[in-house]
Amino acid sequence: MTPLGWARASVRRFLLVLLLPGLGVVIAGELWLGWRTASDAADAAYDRSLLGAVKSIDSSISTASGGIGVELPYRMLEFFELTAQGQVFYRVATEDGLVEIGSADLPAPPRPLTTGQPQFHEGDYLGRAVRVGSYARELNPPLAGHTGPQRVVIQVAETLEARNHFRRSLVLQSLARDILLMLAATGLLALAIAWAMRPLDRLRQEVDARDPQDLTPVDDTGAPAEVRPLVQAINHHIERHREQTEARRRFVDDASHQLRTPLTTLATQVAYAQREADPAAQRQVLESIREQLDETIRQTNQMLSLARADSAPPQHQPFDAVALAEALVRQWWGPAREQGVDLGLDAPDGPLPLQGEPDLLREALANLLHNAIRHGGAGCRVTLVVRAEAAAAVRLAVVDDGPGLPPDELARAGERFFRGRASAVPGSGLGLAIVRTVAQRHGGQMHVQAGPGHRGLAVTLTLPVLPAHQSTAG
Repeated sequence: MTPLGWARASVRRFLLVLLLPGLGVVIAGELWLGWRTASDAADAAYDRSLLGAVKSIDSSISTASGGIGVELPYRMLEFFELTAQGQVFYRVATEDGLVEIGSADLPAPPRPLTTGQPQFHEGDYLGRAVRVGSYARELNPPLAGHTGPQRVVIQVAETLEARNHFRRSLVLQSLARDILLMLAATGLLALAIAWAMRPLDRLRQEVDARDPQDLTPVDDTGAPAEVRPLVQAINHHIERHREQTEARRRFVDDASHQLRTPLTTLATQVAYAQREADPAAQRQVLESIREQLDETIRQTNQMLSLARADSAPPQHQPFDAVALAEALVRQWWGPAREQGVDLGLDAPDGPLPLQGEPDLLREALANLLHNAIRHGGAGCRVTLVVRAEAAAAVRLAVVDDGPGLPPDELARAGERFFRGRASAVPGSGLGLAIVRTVAQRHGGQMHVQAGPGHRGLAVTLTLPVLPAHQSTAG
């Protein structure tokens, strides 16, 4: 399993699996160092004994008779053999090998000897591994017949049984100590991880025990510094959920209020038509019912569009803003002509690529055109403007020279169910709210201001041009 898989399965397991191999590597390194230290300590201790034997033999060498005389300290050698728990060999010889006493074929030192400085090395003698201590000094006086300086070489060798036993004993002690330390460290690590995870367990229990309707922030008092960002993120999510829940509640309340009035009016008109005997009067009532039904259907569609723009996941795709505007003008040219409104298009000659949701954007612009044509009245001029902004943005605007809105109401334009006090045309007050939501959904903004010459109204959508790799980012 990958580290990410372990982390998803259990943070405790991930930490243990991550840290225990590291502890194992540290213990292995410590064992190697312990073995090296034990070997060096054993060699140092036993080499001092070898050097002592070498010095004892050296002190018994005499050249007074013209040759080499050695009075061996046998008791010292016997004691040394008991200490070494093995066999001991010696050799005393001139450097040229003309005079030699003891074991003649002891392993020679690997490097030239320096006068007065002992040298220790391992070798093989009679098929057994031995440790040899070698020492050289000048003979004074030299042997008879030698006029120049002459050196004598003293060597003492011992088998390695005691040395190896001592080394193994030290290594085993170190191994036992390190295993105990590893077990203790593992236990402490497990306890520390369990203790460190307690705040997460408490947080899980607190969130799990909450009522589904409880949207109050989670208390982060006492939470460790590493856990507080998680608690803050949970509280941020709770706050967004609370805002969405509150927005849905307001939407349902407002929608029920908005639909109750036209439905009550329809029920009254139907009851009146049932009582009316005059066919002409019935036709007039039926025409009013049809108009009211059309308006109710439009309000219902607007509320559904607003709900979809609020909650549906984004589905960005590339499209041509100029082609979208041209199709809208062709669609609304007939209704504008019936109302006596001059509808026009102000757009570039070539295509203007844009990333977004063309269906929602088409519905938002259709709401703007419907409002401008309906509220402008006969003789009004309405223009759909498409422009490319310098800062990687596209500007879509519907400009009219109709009655517009008073300056104190421009700031409230775009609020849900808000309608100007001077409006004589029935409506839901959702058109600009839909436009604002669609603009925000595309990462843009909606601006409402007076039209050219402070006449009419200009509603502008400024939308960023998203990179191609974000077109399907949901």
